[in-house]
Amino acid sequence: MALQDRRGRRTRERLQAAETALYKAEIHLAVGQDRERNESALHLQERRFNLAMKNMIQGLVVTDCRENILAVNRRFCDVWGLPADVVTPGMSCAELESLALSGRHIESIDIAEIRRQREEVDDRNSTSTFVWELVNGCAFRVNHQPTEEGWLTTYEDITEQRMAEARIAHLARHDGLADLPNRVLFHESLESALTFARRGHLMALHCLDLDKFKIVNDTLGHSIGDALLQAVAQRLCESVRDYDTVARLGGDEFAIIQNSISSPADATLLANRLIEVIKAPFEVRGHQVVVGTCIGIAFAPNDGLSIDQLTKCADLALYRAKSDESGVAHLYNAEMDAAMQARNALEMDLRQALSAGQFELFYQPQVEVRARWIAGCEALLRWRHPEKGLVPPDQFIPLAEDMGMIVPIGEWVLRQACATAAADWPENVRVAVNLSAVQFRCHDIIDVVSGALRDSGLEAGRLELEITETVMLQDAAMALATLHQLRELGVQVSMDDFGTGYSSLSYLRRFPFDRIKIDQSFIRDLGKQDDCISIVRAVIALGRDLGMAITAEGVETRQQLDMLENAGCTEVQGYLFNRPVSAAAATALLQSASIIANGWPYLGHRLSAEPMAR
Repeated sequence: MALQDRRGRRTRERLQAAETALYKAEIHLAVGQDRERNESALHLQERRFNLAMKNMIQGLVVTDCRENILAVNRRFCDVWGLPADVVTPGMSCAELESLALSGRHIESIDIAEIRRQREEVDDRNSTSTFVWELVNGCAFRVNHQPTEEGWLTTYEDITEQRMAEARIAHLARHDGLADLPNRVLFHESLESALTFARRGHLMALHCLDLDKFKIVNDTLGHSIGDALLQAVAQRLCESVRDYDTVARLGGDEFAIIQNSISSPADATLLANRLIEVIKAPFEVRGHQVVVGTCIGIAFAPNDGLSIDQLTKCADLALYRAKSDESGVAHLYNAEMDAAMQARNALEMDLRQALSAGQFELFYQPQVEVRARWIAGCEALLRWRHPEKGLVPPDQFIPLAEDMGMIVPIGEWVLRQACATAAADWPENVRVAVNLSAVQFRCHDIIDVVSGALRDSGLEAGRLELEITETVMLQDAAMALATLHQLRELGVQVSMDDFGTGYSSLSYLRRFPFDRIKIDQSFIRDLGKQDDCISIVRAVIALGRDLGMAITAEGVETRQQLDMLENAGCTEVQGYLFNRPVSAAAATALLQSASIIANGWPYLGHRLSAEPMAR
């Protein structure tokens, strides 16, 4: 029994020992497996870290507290312009900077800047972000943050972002076509110039726009017009000093800030130079283009010390220059302000003139030379102002066009002239009515003309519509279609002011006008300049060959009449025969002197004449 107990105890001891050994073996195995797993995980983590470092878009460098490099990635080497195998752990930042300077990517001023920024961050011992801008135009956002061993720094390339931001900022303050300062930057520059003017320094503001630019746009197209504006901008910039400002305010409007001048004569000298520069022909995409300019000039501190006041004065001077002639410059004076106020007052009165019945029509006879009879009368608009009396047409018709009132006024003229001719004139006498370019472009012009004929009962053949070539410039195809529609109504169409434009001959070929009216500028110098009679004879011969009647405007002397009659002119019109007269006087004249037998060429000097010419 005792033997059995001893055997059982030894057996249990052996089993426990075996279990213990097995347990230890399992533990050892588990520890080994954990170690392998940990090592594998560490290797995987290291590979991932290296892969992440290698493919980061930011450059990364880790340094210790003594500014020795502990780790870098490839992008960091690219930022510093160095090969990846050159920058190694243990290298000092000073050695890195020295290597970078040996290349062409980093300049000494770049090194000085990044060192200054890093020293400031080191002193604060806190995370900081700043922008590092290199001399070559590259820019990096640098993030510098402390670690237990030293510092971790990243470099993010923001060059394209900064370029885009700079481009957006540039576009916000510059004209997109000519790349000149726009109105925003112009105001900033002008305010800066006025700061010096307030201290007594003289400066000039030039406002200018182009003459005949609209004609270029309408005839050659907007792409040519845009290219012309770019060429004009270049010439203006080449004509001023580096510290002056040339701005494009919109369309064909430009402004020049002329800083620090000694006297107004300096501004006048520049303006005259600009006029000469602009009027020289431009070669634009195979086209030779000729334009001009007018300039208005105001001075600070003399004319104002605020942006609004100075620009207003320069605009008023420009308005005066444009009202005189092309290619002139005007200095602002106080009288211009008074003139603009008078214009504004006239504009307010003009808005009421039509409804108040203040417009009248006067008529000037058109005389058939060979038969010596009055073939027609031209209707001329007059404004009888309740306070100013008769306002000259050249004062209110351009104003009506600017205001957009010429269309309703023109329709009233057409209806009134047709009604007068139908009711009171002999049936063989026509009435001529001017159509402005604005009227002509209205879509309902055919309805307006046919309505005037229908309501008045005037025979269509007795109505002659006078147009200038400006109606053809914006859309020649549309204009020709409208002319043919008018011809289908039965009315006559004449080209007024022939010879003053650019393409008169081409339009004669494209549309069979009934009549050509020779501009009075050619008639005025008959007998004074030999070339005038040559031009007149050529136009008369042209009209005869094309089957078009010829009317000479502005005949004032017997010598002019004789020369025109000898040249074969069909009809004449002017003060030699009669000034424009009221409707009643014209009717009386037609009833008493439609055929001129005695006293040729004098018609009605016994009649009261309206004192102003058309």
